[in-house]
Amino acid sequence: MLRVLVVDDNPVVRAGLTAVLQGRDDCEVVAQALDGRQAYDAAVQHRPDVILLDVRMPGVDGLSALPHLVRLAPVLMMTYSSERETVQEALRLGAGGYLVHGEFTVDQLLTAVRDMRHGRVHFTHSASTALAAKPRQFAEPSSLVQAGVAHSSGSPSVAGGLHRVICELSRREVEVMDLIASGMTNQQIADSCFISQKTVKNHINRIFAKLHASSRGEAIAIWNTVARMRTMRAVRDA
Repeated sequence: MLRVLVVDDNPVVRAGLTAVLQGRDDCEVVAQALDGRQAYDAAVQHRPDVILLDVRMPGVDGLSALPHLVRLAPVLMMTYSSERETVQEALRLGAGGYLVHGEFTVDQLLTAVRDMRHGRVHFTHSASTALAAKPRQFAEPSSLVQAGVAHSSGSPSVAGGLHRVICELSRREVEVMDLIASGMTNQQIADSCFISQKTVKNHINRIFAKLHASSRGEAIAIWNTVARMRTMRAVRDA
């Protein structure tokens, strides 16, 4: 049974999320909280497997509580906030995924919650775009893209910048990054590629440096953006 803590100051959102999760045989909402302070107390008491966390709440907000909550359980951001800085800060502070309300279905929500236990991350479109548009990812010395046009993941400049990043990866690094994006752990990647965990970590360090990603979540979001661009290009060229 997957034990979930729902944190949101909006009673309608809390009730909706709780109803969706409680209606499944493998999920149980063990507690609800109105802000970060209540969330921490509830997490200590109930030890959930996953925490669904809003960003903007009175009292202690989601980002303030996040560093403390991630020590207790994986945290999936569930919020209306899709600003670039907010998404990036949430990932920097340890969030394992970022879903923006209105951009996912019930089935996608359930999949994301279940995958959190296994370390698989999920991002909705605007969250992925926010991460891919991170200014320092496209700053000198690479000069991949101008920050002023980095808000649209479909723009030619961003597409070209990301394409050049991918070209910097070796064939093995691309293989490892594909496996990371699929949700595999380092041990699973090592077993799949017949290499040691240390070698996997070395590949990951080089991949993160080339993608200018500071976390697994950021790297996956960038990779998913690249995959989406490739799909769009294939459709246009067909």
